[in-house]
Amino acid sequence: MNNYVRIFDTTLRDGEQSPGATMTSNEKLEVARTLAKLGVDVIEAGFAAASPDDLEAIKRIAVEVGSTPAPGHAEPPIICSLARANKGDIDKAWEAVQHAKRPRIHTFLATSPIHMKYKLKMDAEQVIERAAEMVAYAKSFCDDVEFSPEDAGRSDPEFLYVVLTEVIKAGATTLNIPDTVGYTTPDEFGNLIAGIMKNVKGIENCVVSVHCHDDLGMATANTLAGIRAGARQAEVTINGIGERAGNTSLEEVVMALHTRKPIFNLETGIETTQLMRASKLVSNYTGIVVQPNKAIVGANAFAHEAGIHQDGMLKHNETYEIMRPETVGVTQTTLVLGKHSGRHALKARLAELGYNFNDAELDKAFERFKNLADKKKMITDADLEALVADELYQPREIFSLDGLQVACGTMGMPTATVRLKGPDGTVHVRAAIGTGPVDAVYKAIDSVVQSPNTLLEFVIHAVTQGIDALGEVTVRIEGTNGQRTFDAQDEAEHTRTFGGHGADTDIIVASAKAYLSALNKLLVASGEYGEAEKASQVEAVA
Repeated sequence: MNNYVRIFDTTLRDGEQSPGATMTSNEKLEVARTLAKLGVDVIEAGFAAASPDDLEAIKRIAVEVGSTPAPGHAEPPIICSLARANKGDIDKAWEAVQHAKRPRIHTFLATSPIHMKYKLKMDAEQVIERAAEMVAYAKSFCDDVEFSPEDAGRSDPEFLYVVLTEVIKAGATTLNIPDTVGYTTPDEFGNLIAGIMKNVKGIENCVVSVHCHDDLGMATANTLAGIRAGARQAEVTINGIGERAGNTSLEEVVMALHTRKPIFNLETGIETTQLMRASKLVSNYTGIVVQPNKAIVGANAFAHEAGIHQDGMLKHNETYEIMRPETVGVTQTTLVLGKHSGRHALKARLAELGYNFNDAELDKAFERFKNLADKKKMITDADLEALVADELYQPREIFSLDGLQVACGTMGMPTATVRLKGPDGTVHVRAAIGTGPVDAVYKAIDSVVQSPNTLLEFVIHAVTQGIDALGEVTVRIEGTNGQRTFDAQDEAEHTRTFGGHGADTDIIVASAKAYLSALNKLLVASGEYGEAEKASQVEAVA
């Protein structure tokens, strides 16, 4: 199957080497099960010689995941353990994977001049001899043996050809070419793989693999270059986690091959709809958060905020999406409402929420939306509901808030200054002192409106999460007939309650809006500022 690319996942080995990413045995087992459902061909379950716990985890994965096919798959994945090129490591690797239906031992030895001189303290002949000897030793246990010349990206290609030829003779079935420190560029790495395909004797009987790190941000590009040059196994991790800057990202390689099939004409066995689930699982277990702009699985990968982009998406999704979100397990595209969004996107989202505005109403809602978006990075559905409620259910304004300033804290007395615009357009400015900032604001408002009432209820809550959450305030006041003239029924009842609502990112402003809303309803009900509008505007609270 020359057009098939094996996916070798090393999340449980190289990925777990990310600082702070250590997983428990149970967590590793659950990740392995998820990888099997995802359809990876090879699971590198760990480094058996690293610790007794690692060895036991690989054993459990070999028994529970490597012996039975996952639902929808004909064969269980190959279960592999990494081993240094020494007999002790290889013994432990075999002990760990032997119970799998398809076991593999993966051994490695450095081949770059800097590694041979300073780390191994071995010359070229010693490296060739050790590599061949240890591959043969692994072969005595296991038919499937993979060999990696560590730091191949900085190794002499001619020396690599010799080493790889000898390990093939010793029984290696997969040759993995690692860019261990993420040093190469795509052209260099592609040429390295092409040279190996051309100059290594017996290469036609092996699978050539690539294992790239992301130190210069080119891991995926290098991997794809290696695949185009003839490699047919890609060593990857979920979310691209791994040593230092990480490994090649599984989801990026798979979706590049899937999306650009006319270019690559290659297949994988990955069930792409499981990608997002696998990403979230690994993120939760390792504690490594996926960056929002991460390709394929980031929170923003299928989110659009710019008005131009949203307009295009609403007309045809292919204008700004090269793959459908459902393909990778994301439920739907998100049109993120923020300060860059346009009227078209806002109107569409409001319609989805059940609000159908005419042009004038939309213009008014859009102005309020933009004011909120300047204060808040992302506008949620809950924010829109609060904003619309604040807009639709406000009474006719008798007095409106034109400005507000509050001083409060442990030093001095809470003081509020309010600027209200009256029914005739007159601006009133008043200041008051209260027991707290809200009390001070309400006293300042009362000094302008002069409508006797009793505050019965004051409720405040955050509409959404986060430090920039929209605050929503609801108040209930009781008005009396005192200085106001109510109709006969009201005079008989003497009192009526009025509710008010306000929303703002500043809870003191929201509190002022809510109180004015209730006061305006009281004033409208009195009839002093025109015909009473009880049926539609006055809220009687039982």
